Amino acid sequence: MTFQFFVTSWPLHSTPVKHFLSSACRRLWLPLALSVLTPLSLAAPRVGSHDGYTRLVFTLPKLATRTVKVSGQSVTVRLNVSLPAEQGALNAPGVTAYAVAGGTVTVTLAKGHASAKTSILPAGSGQPARLVIDVPTSAAASRLPSTPQARAAAPAPARTTPPAVTRPTASGGGGVRPSVVLDAGHGGIDPGMVSRWVTEKELTLAIALRVRAELVKHGVDVVMVRETDRHLSSDKRTDLEARSRLATTGTVSAFVSIHVNAASPSAQGIETYYFGQPLAGSDRSQAVRENGGGSVGQELTRRAASSAQNLLGDILAQAKVAFSRQLAQKVQANLIASTGAVNRGVHTDTFYVIRNPTTAAILTEIGFGTSPTEGPRLANAAYRDRIAQAIARAILDFLNTK
Repeated sequence: MTFQFFVTSWPLHSTPVKHFLSSACRRLWLPLALSVLTPLSLAAPRVGSHDGYTRLVFTLPKLATRTVKVSGQSVTVRLNVSLPAEQGALNAPGVTAYAVAGGTVTVTLAKGHASAKTSILPAGSGQPARLVIDVPTSAAASRLPSTPQARAAAPAPARTTPPAVTRPTASGGGGVRPSVVLDAGHGGIDPGMVSRWVTEKELTLAIALRVRAELVKHGVDVVMVRETDRHLSSDKRTDLEARSRLATTGTVSAFVSIHVNAASPSAQGIETYYFGQPLAGSDRSQAVRENGGGSVGQELTRRAASSAQNLLGDILAQAKVAFSRQLAQKVQANLIASTGAVNRGVHTDTFYVIRNPTTAAILTEIGFGTSPTEGPRLANAAYRDRIAQAIARAILDFLNTK
């Protein structure tokens, strides 16, 4: 089964959109926001699998010239235009990853593949200029034309809009109040990580309630996935989908899922994720545990990975990725500055709970409850306050709210 992202909402209070949309025209934000967001999505390719070849399409800001070098298992294209820096894994025949830096586009080929054909297509028929890279996957690829036809990749399936969930957003002054969904990870029959110092479901709820209190002070509407020790469903997939569906409404500006990490006693630090494929070369997916663990976690991670691959070809989904990355970076930076914890960075992974939201969505691991250093800290009320304040301030900054 193929899952598609639906984008119906972006944080109108965040800096990238606010700079371009006045309050008078926010009701018409979508076409304007897309024109603003297009540069953010230029670097990620659309990917299409065809008979005998895989096609990657990179959107260009204008018609460009190119030089091509195929060396070993990589294809390097140098352009006379600059693209935003981006990289990621690919899950299509013949290719495994891509990286974009300035005017250089590099595609890593799968084992046994050592050739590619490239073309530059001019703007036309409602499409911008494109760099097209065709990677042969069988003998049939020899029939590829030297210049591809205008259809650069397989057309994306038609999008539908999920039913809106009504949330109060009007402020007393007649403006629009931002709305945020806070997800305290696990709960009820699912305790999450359990150590001698903390239990994940209790800690995440304590942090989420503190974050809500701070956001409400600044005029942000907060939707809590849970306010008590409960689960939304005994079936893990249904539970995670129910959480994420709270952020498929046009009035929600951000979805933040809070979790606690677990590993060997020596592991320490904070890390924050937005949805996407695990980093190339990673030998494990942190998502498996948070997706339920065991065979359930493996299955949900596999399904989420399918969605992560599909988003590479969806310009609207790429807008979600751009905003999610921005929110993740703000949350991570604030948490490290506030706690002094080890900075494990911002990453992508296939977390099921942040697969469906149609707005900026992140998952943050606020520390290792299994660490003899961090476990006792996480049990400390003052330390929890610092974590909550850091998350709240990052969200407020993202929403451009004082």
